[in-house]
Order: sequence, then structure tokens, then C-alpha cells
Amino acid sequence: MTNKAPWDNSRSIVSMEPTAGYSPTAPTAGCSPTVPEHELYRSIMAVLPRGTGTPQSPDSFNKGMLRWTLHKKVQNNPANSLSLVWVLIKELEKAERWDSRKSIIPLLHTLMYAIIQTSYIPDELYKRVYVFCKRLLTYPKPYCTVGLGYTRQIKTERSTPGLMYQRMVTSEQRLKNEHYPFQERVFVLADPDVFSGSLGKVLMGDIEAPASASGGCPLDYMRSVVQHSLQAVLGAEQCQGQKLAGALKATGQDVELYFQEVLTALEQCAEEGGKGDGGAMRSRLQRLYSEIVTNADSELLSSGSLCDCPLPNPEMSFHLWTEELDIWKELTKWFRSSSVVEPFSLSQEQEDLELGESPSDLMVSDKARFSILSNDSGIERDLPPGTDPSPTSYVDSASISASGEQCKGEQDTSKLFRRTAIKMKPSAKDSMLLMQDSLEEHASLGEEGGSGRRRNTSLQRRTGSNAMHNPLLKPQRPFTARIVAMGDDRVLGRLAKAYYVYRKREARRLSLTMKVNLQFYYIPVCRATTPVSTVKGNLHQSKGNPCTLGSYLGMVDPWYNSNIRSLGSMIPKLAEMSNPGSPKEPFVSDVISYYVRTGQQPVYFTIYFVKIIFSSMTKEVEDVFLTHLEVEFPEFKQISASMRAEKQKKSSGEICGAVVSMIYRKVTLSGRDVDKGISVRTSGAQISAIPSNEAEDLNCLTVTLNEPPTKTKNNITESKIRTSNIKIRSLESRSFTVTLDRDSRRTYKDVQSIEISPCLDPGYCVQKTIRSKFKLGDDKDTGLSQYMSKGLPLPINTFAGIIT
Repeated sequence: MTNKAPWDNSRSIVSMEPTAGYSPTAPTAGCSPTVPEHELYRSIMAVLPRGTGTPQSPDSFNKGMLRWTLHKKVQNNPANSLSLVWVLIKELEKAERWDSRKSIIPLLHTLMYAIIQTSYIPDELYKRVYVFCKRLLTYPKPYCTVGLGYTRQIKTERSTPGLMYQRMVTSEQRLKNEHYPFQERVFVLADPDVFSGSLGKVLMGDIEAPASASGGCPLDYMRSVVQHSLQAVLGAEQCQGQKLAGALKATGQDVELYFQEVLTALEQCAEEGGKGDGGAMRSRLQRLYSEIVTNADSELLSSGSLCDCPLPNPEMSFHLWTEELDIWKELTKWFRSSSVVEPFSLSQEQEDLELGESPSDLMVSDKARFSILSNDSGIERDLPPGTDPSPTSYVDSASISASGEQCKGEQDTSKLFRRTAIKMKPSAKDSMLLMQDSLEEHASLGEEGGSGRRRNTSLQRRTGSNAMHNPLLKPQRPFTARIVAMGDDRVLGRLAKAYYVYRKREARRLSLTMKVNLQFYYIPVCRATTPVSTVKGNLHQSKGNPCTLGSYLGMVDPWYNSNIRSLGSMIPKLAEMSNPGSPKEPFVSDVISYYVRTGQQPVYFTIYFVKIIFSSMTKEVEDVFLTHLEVEFPEFKQISASMRAEKQKKSSGEICGAVVSMIYRKVTLSGRDVDKGISVRTSGAQISAIPSNEAEDLNCLTVTLNEPPTKTKNNITESKIRTSNIKIRSLESRSFTVTLDRDSRRTYKDVQSIEISPCLDPGYCVQKTIRSKFKLGDDKDTGLSQYMSKGLPLPINTFAGIIT
């Protein structure tokens, strides 16, 4: 029987189905019957993205469920997991031989996820996987980046079996581990306009049900770690899984002693770097195994094969992103309640929580003071008249909330006080920690542009981590907050604004930067609008896809499209089919767990800064957007399409709309940008930061006027303007409306002009501010600022980044 490989996009090749009678390894003694190999093969082939499929095809929406079903099928039987690992590595080697690169990353992620949960893997298989991952280092990005990360993991796992599982469980479940003091947590932020009513309840129940079902008992997690570690090291010949499971269950609270012993043994072996053969670790764990089964009651002992140890989902918290949600406070609460917090004073963080500055104050201007230093002498006689000389403390702080309004309950405590005659300067260490991320981003950029003018923002979108350049450049932070945004473009706009305010607050007062590593994930969900839908009232009714960024990620990363973008379309259906009284598998939380664990390749999206000047000329507002900005003249909004088309057939002077001037910098592939200025008549414009197709995949803004371009003898207007920054001003008495990221809650009316440019990183701004104190009037980048990335991108993690 011959089958055409699903990933073959242009040619017929020989069958890649396993030959009859092929067996990757002898079944483990005492194991229950395994899933037939040909069935595993068919399941693997079913989940792979097809080369001829489109991101919107119904077939791609089913692959996420098939991938989840495959892992569920094998996680309850160690022999099934081992068979899956053998089949996957064989298919990876065949994909390499036939240069089917689109299948390599999906197969590799599936393989590594199976390896983590497999009870025991022979050394020959570890070696085979390691050699394959090492060969990927000769491939271009993103294959070499993904291969490098997995090569390091497999090398460590081969010398210390079970280490990945142990570290993952201890960090995600907040178990005490002095040798690996890292913790992770998943924050799911859902747009309340999309997840309203039953949909929000179903999602909350799916995410919180696994924790409530298992009781969140640390002892159960400790038993799983001990069980998996002993089986991974000793194997079925020296470890009887069922007997060990019964003995661990009978130990009760004493399991913590065995847990700490296993942690110490594996971590000490990992510290040696695989220099030894692991004999000392095996002997130590063999003695520990004998002690556990000997101390248990004989009635509880039973012989059998290796016991399965399913990987529990990480600790998650579900939040509807309402106006009251404060990301900075949520991170601080988690940090303060952690069991691995280092002994240092948190009094200042408490003051920051109690005396918060609203995000509207932080968004006033980039020229705001970044330092916590007081400009006056601190002497009472130097205070202005009428100032309260209370000898208390001076606090600069901010709360992060996307609403832009001060949180309730802070009005009475918003008064700033002075510290008694104390002036403190930020240390050099604090400045370096704040600028660390900016320095890392610049390391992967290098020189941009051609031989002419240097570009401030790269035309090519950046993707992937910087581990290839210097893995020691970034210090490991003890906490990792994985923020998963769920919704359409509106929730991404809110996320970009919250991230900008977060960075700006850290520039004013360094607090979480040195402790917490932020990672962002996105699950596009767009609820179908109905006549009674609440989404209709808040979603700006402009043409276009409400999930443009999710569609883009599905276009450049097929595995993201199969597992994550398809999840967004399935969530509303799950809410319709849910039965409150019947038990169900936690499908959504399982997919989120798979996403945050294996999706480690970021795609960087530029955050754009917009300065809005109103018609009164006495007020201006500064804001940011990520995906879309719409300019609209209200008096021309009601004109029908037919009337507009009729007018467009006439002369250019009769075109409906207002006259606006646009000054922009035209970007070109050569890097030689050109400053241009034009005046056009239009009823509005669409400014998009996300490309709609692969042919236009450029990291810049695309400006599209509502009316088709007009051509005269002295004026030629392009159909699409690609620019890095632009100024739009109404030349008549008419004002226009500006809407950011299709969100009616972020609509500004009576606007006279706007200025758009890439958002500057506050870490860069603080360094420029410090340098300007010593060199007045010098705008050139000097010192560390010349090595920093000026822009502030928002990194969204995917499985592969951008596959070209």
C-alpha cells in the first residue's frame, strides 16, 4: 500500500508509512497492549499541516483537536508513549531526507512533548533524537533556532533522565526546589465583550476545573515527580511502576522527604554537566526506590509495568479584562505570595500598590520625569508657599490599567508626600537591568538599511529569540509570567497599551524588571455577531477582519494555525455544546498548556505611538495602537457607496470628502527612505500595521484612503502608502474621528491632526535623559544608548516564528 505524503506540495514520493512488521523497540515487560503502530502513524499524518491547504480551510481547523486526541491516546500508557516517540523520530528523519521542512517543526514539537511525559526512554533513542536536532543547526531560521533549544534540552535529559519533567512540575506548581528556584504562572486575560454570558462561564470552568478536580495538592505533584524520576532513571527492569505508585500513596506526608532526595540527586547530576556516566545518581535512586517499597505495607504492593505520570497543567488564573483589572498589581500579588521570594523589604512595593499613579498620568507625555529623584533640596524653607511639609515619604508609582482611569479607592490616597531631606540616586545596576531587554534586541538587529540613510525601524519584521547569539546575555529571572490574551484586535490594543505603561512605570521606578520575565501569547477569538450580541455595540463597524494579527500568525506559522487559530473558532461551539451536569475533558486548558510550553519563538510587532491634537488646539492626547487606526469624517459617513462611486467618476474637485495634508516617510526595500508630502480630498483613511498577505509582509504602516487615488498633471496619489511615520492634518474647518484598534472605547472625536511614529522604549528614553544632563543640546546617541534598540515591540510567542 502506498500513500502520498501529506506534506508533499508538488511531487509524488514513495510511501512514508511504516513497513509491515516494523517494531521500533521490544515492548516493555508487563505493559498492557500498545496502540498499533500503523494507527499511530495515521494519527500523526492527520495532524500535520498540508502544503496545499489554506489557513482558512475547514481541514486546518480540525487538526488542533486531532493533535490533542493523539496526546490523550498515549498519555495513559507508557508503552504507547514510547512507540509514539519511535514513530515520530522516524518520520522526522524521512522529512529531512525528502526536504519536507514544513513538517519538521510540527513533528519536533510533538516529539518533545511526548518525550517529557514518557516514563522511560532508552539511551539509543535519546542519541538518535539528539543527532537529528544537532543536524538542524545547519538549517536556516527558524529551524536552527528551534533545533538549538531542543538540542540543549535533549543533551541534558540524556545525562539526567526525567529532569525536564521534574523542573516543569516544580516551577509550574510552585513546589519548593532550592536547586532550581524558578516559578511560572499563566494569566489568561479574556476580552469581556467577546467572552460574555455563557461563553465566559464555559471558558472559566474549563480553565479552573483541572485545578479544582485535583485539589491542587502539592503532595500529589510530589508523588508524580518521584514516580516519573525513578522510572525514567531505572527503567522497567529495576523499577516496578505499580508497586512504586502504591508505596508512594501510602507514605502520606513523608513523600516530601523522598521528593527532596530525588530533586537533589537529579540537580546534582545536572550540575556536573554530564561529565560522569550517571552511575552515582542511579545507585542513589536505586537505594531510594528500595527504601520506599520496603517501608510500605505488603498489602499495597503489586507488581506491574511502568506507571503513567500525566503532566499536570500549569497553574492558571482566568481574568475578564475589565476596567478594574490591573496587570502590575496581579503580577505583584503573585510575586509576593510566592514561596521562593528572596528575603528583602517589600515596603516600597506596598507603597506603590497603595499610592498608585493612574495610567492617564503616565500617558501624558514621553517628556515626563523618569527618575524617582526630587528636584528640590528637601529643606522645608525651600518649599513653595502653601506646601505641606509633612515629614513622611515621597512616592512615585503607577498602576497599570488599560482603561486609562484611576482605580477606585485611590482618590483619597493620591497625595504625594516628601521624604525627610533625603535624595537618592538610582544605582548603575538598576539602569542596566532596565536596559537589558533593549540591549538584547539590538544584538540581533545589526546595521539596518542600505548605504544611504539608516532606518530607525527595520523593514523586515523580527522573529525568533536571541539564544543563537549569546545564551548568557540575558540573566535568568526567577519568575516567568505567561500572559495569554484571548479576543480580537481590541484586546491586543489593550495589551500593547498596558505593556507600554508597564515599561514606562518600570523606567520611573524599577520594581519587577529584575524579577519577572514577561512572555505574551495570543489566542484569536471572534464571536459571531448577532442582532442581540453585545459585541456589536463595542466593536467598531469598519471593514476588515477583526482578528488581523491572529490571521497573520496563522499565515506565517502553519502549526499555530492548526492548534491556536483553530481553537478560537472552536471555543464558541464548545459553549453551545456544553452540558453543565456532565463531566468533560479540559480541552481549552490542555491546548493553552501545550501552547505556552512549546511556543517559545516570538514574532515582534511594532507598537505605534500616536499624538492626537484636537480642534480646540488647547488639548492633546498621546496613546498607542498595535494593529489598526481609522480616520473618519463624521459628515461623510452616511454617504452610500453608490453615491460615492458616482462622484468618483467626476472630476477630482467634486470628490466627496475633506482636504487633508499628509507628511510621511515613504519606506522602500532598498532602505533609502524618502520624505514626501501631499494634499488629498478624502472622507477617511485606514492605517494598518498588520499585512493582509505574504506578498505585503513588511514591518511598516499601510495607509489606504477611502476613495480611489486621483491623478492630475501635478499630483499623483498612490493607492497604498507604506510609511514608518505620518502626520495627517485637516486643512479645512472640519474635524475628524480617530479609532484605535477597532475599539469604540478608544475613539477620539473633534480631532484636528495626528502624528504617528514607532513607539520608543522607555528604557531608551531614560538613558537619553541621563546623557542629556551632561551634554546639553546633543541629540546624538552616545554611551549605551547607541547600542540599544529604540523601538518598543510587542513579542507574541508562536511555535516557529515566521516560516518563509
